[in-house]
Amino acid sequence: MADAPAPASLAERLARCYTGVVYDVLRGRGITECILPSTIVPLDRAMVAAGPVFTVRGLPDATVPAHETLLRWTELLSRSPRGHVVMVQGNDAERALMGELSAETLQFRGVRGYIVDGGCRDTGFIRKIGFPVFCDKATPRDIVGAWVPVAYDEPISYGQVVVRPGDYVLADCDGIVVIPGEIAEGVVSDALAAMSTEDKVRAAILSGVDPQQAYLDHGKF
Repeated sequence: MADAPAPASLAERLARCYTGVVYDVLRGRGITECILPSTIVPLDRAMVAAGPVFTVRGLPDATVPAHETLLRWTELLSRSPRGHVVMVQGNDAERALMGELSAETLQFRGVRGYIVDGGCRDTGFIRKIGFPVFCDKATPRDIVGAWVPVAYDEPISYGQVVVRPGDYVLADCDGIVVIPGEIAEGVVSDALAAMSTEDKVRAAILSGVDPQQAYLDHGKF
């Protein structure tokens, strides 16, 4: 007899969800400050990033030599753990904080995606390899001699949203939702259950049931 398939990880189950239903579940638990600024978007609308977060905070610094900036950037790549989504608070509106060689490196190392409140370059190549990158602009200006990571695995913020080590994130074409780590298991379970109910509502409507009646029957729309 063939071995049973391994249970899906929490990250894999989260990747089956979409941000709207996850937000609905969080709102039902009284959590609404969980959506990153809408300026941070995927390079390709089909990209999805889901999993536990690895947080990085960086700063512009024109006093650091070019060689040192690249050493510290490659350290960031080396420290990014397999199975996580790297989330960077860049504090830099001018530069690309992701590029093609870095994206391919993270993809090869098993990282699930990269989210930054800053720029990206080499976007055509990154779209081609399909590594999920969410950013707020494209620019050819790079970090050399100008930007360094200064903290890892510490709380970071995007607007009013604080992201902490242990949290989970889901990013898709509608936005980016952060889930507190201590409730992530329950939120994902509830989101998957809500999606199953939505399927029942959809089936009822397509079979001819009045939409309001379908809502009353299933308590979901």
